[in-house]
Amino acid sequence: MAQERKPLDRRIIFLLVFIGVALPILIKVGLPIETTENVELVYNLVENTPAGSHVLISFDYDPSTKPEIHPQATAVIKHALLKKQKIICMALWPMGVKMCEQIFATLEEDGIKPVYGEDWVNVGYKSGGAISLKALGKDFQKVFTQDTNGTLIDDIPAMQGIRNLQDFQYVMSFSAGAPGIKEWVQVGHDMFKTPVSGGVTAVSAPSILPYVNEQQQLTGLLGGMKAAAEYEALIGIPGTATQGMDAQSFAHLIIIILIIIGNVNYFHNKKIKALQEAAK
Repeated sequence: MAQERKPLDRRIIFLLVFIGVALPILIKVGLPIETTENVELVYNLVENTPAGSHVLISFDYDPSTKPEIHPQATAVIKHALLKKQKIICMALWPMGVKMCEQIFATLEEDGIKPVYGEDWVNVGYKSGGAISLKALGKDFQKVFTQDTNGTLIDDIPAMQGIRNLQDFQYVMSFSAGAPGIKEWVQVGHDMFKTPVSGGVTAVSAPSILPYVNEQQQLTGLLGGMKAAAEYEALIGIPGTATQGMDAQSFAHLIIIILIIIGNVNYFHNKKIKALQEAAK
């Protein structure tokens, strides 16, 4: 008579999940990624902006949300640089300045070598939220008089021609809360008519999507790591988000297989017990 099957050792389960997560990170797999409309709207905004245009990217997050938002910002920056746009970076969060610097420090890995002062500038952090943004809308150089290196704005080639928010082709806010993307919508779009887009964490996306779908104040939205992976697919440069989604997919597949095995064992053992009871 067939014997009951013992439960799978939990150490084996932990090992399988570990392998499923680690393998796509160590070896690039590149599973197919289907893009969504909101991500495509962000992509098209960058794609259709002419070369030489000034664009403003605001880093409104800190290391606590870096795993989700950092890949979004990295993908958009790569795209903007490939399109020869001049990127002006700022931050409404103190640690946002470092987030910007970290991204530009890693771009050479993908063969992108922007020249500071010509292709991009980091003007730093500004407190005050919406109040500071209103001041930016009227006179950018009164709010930021120099960059993070102490160089006067007037002496930086990439800053030539920038007077206010209307001199930017678009604003991108990568936001983990307030101040962040909502303030940019209220000031950048509503008051100064500058196109606004950006990215948020996956859990925050539902509260921001009405600005895209109903109010049409945002040109698309990147929500979480999945959106970052979609953007990487659109620009054809896989990054950490693609690896993260591959790892997540492998882990989910392993969990599904383990659930199936568990259910098969359960019904097998149930049948064995029923046969044993009938034999008594």
